[in-house]
Amino acid sequence: MAGTCASELDVAEKGVARIPTRLQERKGFAGYFRAFAFALFIFGCVSVGCSTASAQESPFIVAYSHYLEEPGNLEVEYFSTYGTQRGGNNFHAYWIELEYGVKAWWTTEVYADGQTTFHDSTIFTGFRWENRFRLLRREHLINPVFYVEYEQISEADKIIKEVEGHDVESGHGALNGIARQGHKHELEFKLLLSSTYKGWNFTVNPIATKDISSAPWEFGYAMGASRPLALKASATRCNLCAENFVVGVEMYGGLGDQHNSGLHDTSQYVAPVVAWNLPSGWTLRVSTGIGLNDNSHRVLVRWGVSHEFSGVGKAIGRMFGGRS
Repeated sequence: MAGTCASELDVAEKGVARIPTRLQERKGFAGYFRAFAFALFIFGCVSVGCSTASAQESPFIVAYSHYLEEPGNLEVEYFSTYGTQRGGNNFHAYWIELEYGVKAWWTTEVYADGQTTFHDSTIFTGFRWENRFRLLRREHLINPVFYVEYEQISEADKIIKEVEGHDVESGHGALNGIARQGHKHELEFKLLLSSTYKGWNFTVNPIATKDISSAPWEFGYAMGASRPLALKASATRCNLCAENFVVGVEMYGGLGDQHNSGLHDTSQYVAPVVAWNLPSGWTLRVSTGIGLNDNSHRVLVRWGVSHEFSGVGKAIGRMFGGRS
């Protein structure tokens, strides 16, 4: 009897101990969403003085071309990744992205990541800060862009925005409560080598990533090819015109690390992609990634929606008394 009472008391104490943790988590989520709502409010106030920008957006979700955001323009983006998981639960990962053109040669972006693992939980997994710098002022046969990103994410992050090192499907199988306890502070470097010829865009992105800890350098790649369905614009404004659709294919995967480079124990994917650029400034993207080996997720279905606003920089300047 005494042992039973002690056991029940232990269970009760553990249950009480979980309450502050859950309250802290809820408070953290509430704080996060309040901050996000405030950011949207500020953005809404700013965008009153902005106009919608219409541009031909790339269909790629993993690979990057050499095109940067126009100076003073802001693009707001939402992306999702649905992934199958052998030996675990399928998941839906997502991120919100704010992309701003600082200069003609410099684009900066911030991300907020989260994920829902089915039959498990929904959690916030971290943030990223990305910068892209165009190395040549004019258009050339090959146009290099230097990419650097800082990531502060938990090991529960599953957006799979890129693949490097020995990232494999089994690495996403842990329960959220366990995976979220590990954290990564990484610097990621890419060289975006992109070329456009007769409407076609070809891009190759070698990747090198280094955790700030003593972890080894990890390597990966992404590459793609895309083309609008039509190069000549229609005489009238329309949503379903062929020139509004850009189709292509991208391929991405890991290349091991500095101690064990190559394709052994890596995951590899190929994905057809399509973008629908609406005259109103909205862009819809869809991609279905297919795993090419046993280390890969069988399927990664991605989709995204974005909207670009021009003149945000000038609007902010007017708000703070600057020149219009």
